[in-house]
Amino acid sequence: MKFADIARQPNAQLVLEDGRVFVGRRFGAETDGIGEVVFNTSMTGYQEILSDPSYAGQMVVMTYPLIGNYGIATEDFESRQLFLTGLVVKEASRFPSNWRHKHSLGDYLKTHGIPGIEGLDTRALVRHLRTHGAMRGVIGDIRETPETLVICAKTHPSMAGCDLASVVTKNERFEWREGRHLLNIKGSCSQQGGLFDSPQFKVVAVDFGIKWNILRCLIDSGCNVVVVPAAATADDILSLKPDGVLLSNGPGDPDPVQYAVRTIRDLIGKAPIFGICLGHQLLAIAAGGKTYKLKFGHRGGNHPVIDLQTRKVEITSHNHGFSVDPDSLGPSGVEITHINLNDQTLEGFSLRNAPAFGIQYHPEASPGPHDALYMFNRFADLMRSWQNGSR
Repeated sequence: MKFADIARQPNAQLVLEDGRVFVGRRFGAETDGIGEVVFNTSMTGYQEILSDPSYAGQMVVMTYPLIGNYGIATEDFESRQLFLTGLVVKEASRFPSNWRHKHSLGDYLKTHGIPGIEGLDTRALVRHLRTHGAMRGVIGDIRETPETLVICAKTHPSMAGCDLASVVTKNERFEWREGRHLLNIKGSCSQQGGLFDSPQFKVVAVDFGIKWNILRCLIDSGCNVVVVPAAATADDILSLKPDGVLLSNGPGDPDPVQYAVRTIRDLIGKAPIFGICLGHQLLAIAAGGKTYKLKFGHRGGNHPVIDLQTRKVEITSHNHGFSVDPDSLGPSGVEITHINLNDQTLEGFSLRNAPAFGIQYHPEASPGPHDALYMFNRFADLMRSWQNGSR
């Protein structure tokens, strides 16, 4: 047998907690991985997905068959490190082709200690997850017994009840100055400021696992941005005299993040608030709502959402496993603004008696379509009205 044939032989397995086994080959770090197994339907943007803190504690299955073909570019990261626990693909490209790339996908995962598995039937895996729901799983050696790995999966903490925002947040306050990346004539990415010479607003962004492109979009909307940890109190935030507060995306279950809910309750009516993804869920809980775990979540760049105020449909980027129950929001205090056209789940709301709104999807479009970038302008308009005394 030739060496190339030996290298392509199965040497790893993904075992789900219900006993389903998928056999494949290792790439990335030569280590086992464990976490909730979820799938993402995006065709591109795997680097932004890898570096999204909202995937903390999860192993991501990419539904597109070839992943890694344009490599890893240093300008495309969405956070300071990788928080996911594994990557599952049909085929991992070993020969990336892009003038910006610095590393192959496999080498990058190996450097950061993240295991990958390829060569398995991702179509069957995704169909299984859609039928039975997202569940815990283990990437292990082919020589290990599936029964042993099932026990490992079942004893791993469930995503429900986990406060992962406190795990991924940066515990120090910092300022953000970089606008969205613009290609310059030298063929590299400029990381200088945004579109405004004189920022008009000061925004405090609460970091529950914030993606860097959210911060870049705030800069491009005319904001000075200060990022504070997830555990920041209302007094901490208001002492910075913000024109607005952004509640960021993040991983895990919103219910145990009660310290943030208390902070948000104390902030409502004292500054304009914009919640994204987990921030949207926490704002809903602070307004009296409840959340629940979706069967297999929404993760991908092609989810249709209707804006009930304009009647326009946006194609949007999603990454969440929990959702807000619209029936738990009192209609006298909350206006439903956005609905998912695939399954009618709640995608956005605003408070009637305070300058605050939230959306479940990702307007920063990293990765994904740009249809929802206007949400940052909507936030800017809200802050402008607040500055002008329209409270």
